[in-house]
This record gives sequence, structure tokens and C-alpha cells, in this order.
Amino acid sequence: MNAALATASAAGHGQGMRQVGELLLAFGLSSLIGLERQLRGKAAGLRTQTIVGTTAALMLLVSKYGFGDVLPDEHVSFDPSRVAAQIVSGVGFLGAGLILTRQGAVQGLTTAASVWETAGIGMAAGAGLPLLACLVTLLHFVVVFGYTALSRQLPGSRSTIVHLTVRYTDGQGVLRRVLENATAAGWTVRRLSHAQPSTDENSRSWVSVTLALGGRGNDQDLFARVADVPGVGSVTRELAEDLD
Repeated sequence: MNAALATASAAGHGQGMRQVGELLLAFGLSSLIGLERQLRGKAAGLRTQTIVGTTAALMLLVSKYGFGDVLPDEHVSFDPSRVAAQIVSGVGFLGAGLILTRQGAVQGLTTAASVWETAGIGMAAGAGLPLLACLVTLLHFVVVFGYTALSRQLPGSRSTIVHLTVRYTDGQGVLRRVLENATAAGWTVRRLSHAQPSTDENSRSWVSVTLALGGRGNDQDLFARVADVPGVGSVTRELAEDLD
């Protein structure tokens, strides 16, 4: 009877309010990082980061407390750090799938690193190290906001890539003036693609072109310069790549 009670007690160990709090801490901190990624339009956003961090905390808690029912047997022993090591390598595969290479430009490195970071934060929360988990979360925001602004000012920093989709009237030299305004603002054309011309109800011919422009200038100023060109009907802007 006593042995059965001891086994039941060992099996239930690790499911108290402390462990619930550690899981909720991992959930909250992972959500903060996921929200920042979501607002920046990254592939691994709020849901992905939250799931990664919370699940990493759960796995670590399982590693610490999930085998209590077999430990009374003197012939059983285990290393709780093995699960933590497998989390690190497993999340690496998830992060690798987020890294893309397009025309020589590498994208997704910071997003992939943030997934790995979120797993580490979840592991710290699950291991009962809340101070370290909170500190790394704070440092994440220092890096993505503070270091991004700093990196833009450093010599040789990677340029921003902006995609502009410009709709303009055909046959009036509008595209030439658009390119002149863009290059005058310090931007260079990386790629240009045309869409099929269209005609409106007034028999005016319109052409849409998508420009990939690289530079270190103010993308809002670029947008204004292009939109002010006579003959431009509309401009849409997408920040395709930043220092992340």
C-alpha cells in the first residue's frame, strides 16, 4: 500500500502551481517575441514563436519530472539534460526551413535565430530560471530595435530592399522619370518586372511595373518622390528585406 502511494505521489510530482507558472511564463515571453516578429511581417510570427517556446518549456518539465514513477526502482537512472539537448538540435531544423536565398540575398536569418532563441527562453522558464528567461527576452528587443537602428548607420551595412508597384499612364515617359527620382534619392534598381497593360473607361492605357530598389535612404521619402511623378496613378510599397 505504501509503495503504491509513493509511486502515485512520484507520478504526480512536477504538476504543481510552480510548474504551471513556469509554463505560463514561457507562454507569455514567447508571445512577446512572436508579437514583435508578427508586426514585422516575418514568417515565424506570433503563433509559431509561442508554440515553440511553450512546447520547449513543456519538454524540459517532462525531462525533469516525467519519470518520477520509475525512479524508486534502484536500477533505473536517467540524465534529464538529454531532452534539453534534443530540443536544441530539433529546433535547429525548424529554423533552417525559414532561411531563404533569393538572387544572392539571404533572408530569414534573424527569424530563424529568434525561433532558436524562443526555444531557449522556454527551456529556461521550464528549468526554473525565470530571471534568465526574462533577461534574454529583454535583450531580444534591445537587439531587434536598438541594434537595427545602429546597424543602419555603420559603414558597409546591408541595404534595405523596397518593392514598389507603380501604375502609370503609358507612352509619356513616366517610368523614366520614376527611375530618375529614385536614383536621385540614392536608390538603385535591383529588379524590374512589367505587368500586362490595361485600358480604363477613358481609353487611357495604363502599365504596372514592380521595382525592387536597394538603398539605405528613407523608404517613405522614396515613396513620396515616386508618387509625385506626373502620370503616376498609384504606388504601393512593401519592405521586402531589412537588417533582420
